[in-house]
Amino acid sequence: MSVADLSVAARPANRRRGPGFWRFYRSELRLMLSRRRNEFGLLVLVAVPILITLAVRYSHPGHGDGGGGPDFVSQIAGNGIFVPLAALTLELTMFLPLAIAIVSGDAIAGEAHGGTLRYLLTVPAGRTRLIVVKLAALMTGALVATLSVALVGLVAGLIVFGGGPVLTLSGISISFADGLWRLLIAALYVSAGLMALAAVGLFVSTLTEQPIAVTVVMMLATMSMWILDQLPQLDWLHPWLLVDRWTGFTDLMRQPPAWHTMQMGLLVDAAYFAVFALLAWARFSNADITS
Repeated sequence: MSVADLSVAARPANRRRGPGFWRFYRSELRLMLSRRRNEFGLLVLVAVPILITLAVRYSHPGHGDGGGGPDFVSQIAGNGIFVPLAALTLELTMFLPLAIAIVSGDAIAGEAHGGTLRYLLTVPAGRTRLIVVKLAALMTGALVATLSVALVGLVAGLIVFGGGPVLTLSGISISFADGLWRLLIAALYVSAGLMALAAVGLFVSTLTEQPIAVTVVMMLATMSMWILDQLPQLDWLHPWLLVDRWTGFTDLMRQPPAWHTMQMGLLVDAAYFAVFALLAWARFSNADITS
C-alpha cells in the first residue's frame, strides 16, 4: 500500500466503515494485482490452456474425436469448450494452489517482513478490518486466476477446435450455450475451493514474518492432501481433505449433471473457510506487532 493510500485512509472524514472499507479493499487489490511476481504468475497460469490446445492440436492434426476416452483431454479435439475444463483439472494439482500460496504469504507475513504492517495499523482501519480486507483481496485473486484460465482456455479452444453442440462424457449432446453455463459453474466451483485454501494461507501468514515460509508450508500441505487422497487405506480420511472433491466439477459434463459431489465439496470448502478465517482473525487480533 502506498504512502498516498495511507494518508487518504488516515483522514477523519473517511472513518466511516462503508467507504473506508471499500477504499481500503481497492487499494489492497490494486497492490496485489500490480506486483510483477503476481503478474508473471498469472501469465504462467493462462499459458497452460494455450499449451494444452497446441499439444492436442498437433497430436490430432485431422481434428478427430480424440479417441473417445472418458476424460476432458480426449474430448478437446471435438469441441474447444473442453480446453478450459482440462486446464482447470491440470492446474488444480499444483499451479493454482501455488498462486494462492504466494499471495497468501504476502498478505500478513509479507507486510510484517517489509516493515509496513505496523504502519497499516496506525490508520483508522483496525485489525479486524485489515484481516477482512486481506481475505477479501485473496478471494478476489482466486476468482480472477480461475476465470482467467477458463476464459483464455475457452478462446484458445474455440479458435483451434471450434464450438457447436457439446458431446458430454455421458455420450449425450447438449447445446453450446448449456455447455458455457456449465463451464462458468465449474470455474466458480474451483474458485470456491481456492478461496478456502486462501483462508488457510491467511492463517498461516499470521504465524510468521517470512512470506516464503507461508508458501512452502501451504504447498507442502496441499501436496500432502493430494497424496493422502490417493491412498485407499485412508478412505475414511478422504471426505475431510480439502482437495478431495476439488475435481468434482467434472460431473457437470455428464447428462444429467451429478451435483452431489459438488454440493459436498462446497460444504467442505465452507467449513475450511470459516474455521481458518476465524483462526486468522483470532491470531491476528492478539498478535504482538513489533516490526
